Amino acid sequence: MSVIGYVPGAFDLFHIGHLTIIRRARGVCDHLVAGVVTDDVVRAVKGRPPVVPHAERMEIVASLRLVDEVVTDPYQDKFDMWPLVRFDVLVKGDDWRGTPKGAKLEADLATVGARVVYFPYTIHTSSTLLRRFLGQQPDPAAGDSPASQPA
Repeated sequence: MSVIGYVPGAFDLFHIGHLTIIRRARGVCDHLVAGVVTDDVVRAVKGRPPVVPHAERMEIVASLRLVDEVVTDPYQDKFDMWPLVRFDVLVKGDDWRGTPKGAKLEADLATVGARVVYFPYTIHTSSTLLRRFLGQQPDPAAGDSPASQPA
């Protein structure tokens, strides 16, 4: 019996952290489905639009040999994707482990026989850090606020 894995993400400004979690996800399943969230989900979750449009993010992820299938993910709650993908394993960064959202996701998925596998979040590289480096996002540690950023 084949194990279906699901790895959702924005995959905006694709970087080594994205590649690392996809590579690790590939190792826990026989068939890997990557879910690329819509621009609307990125806006709702992160409070800003993605830099790279959804169609281009889909194409980037689809080009990876580690991924067997790419789907559009229009949901904030990853349990809502289960009926569409019917995955056995959902892969998330360990920044979700031990959080109320993570616990809810684990409990919801257990009702359909699926589980969450956590892998270390790549804290030294993220789309947020790349945006900050490019001057597109304020650095809260430096006391920057959106109002102090150039228009």
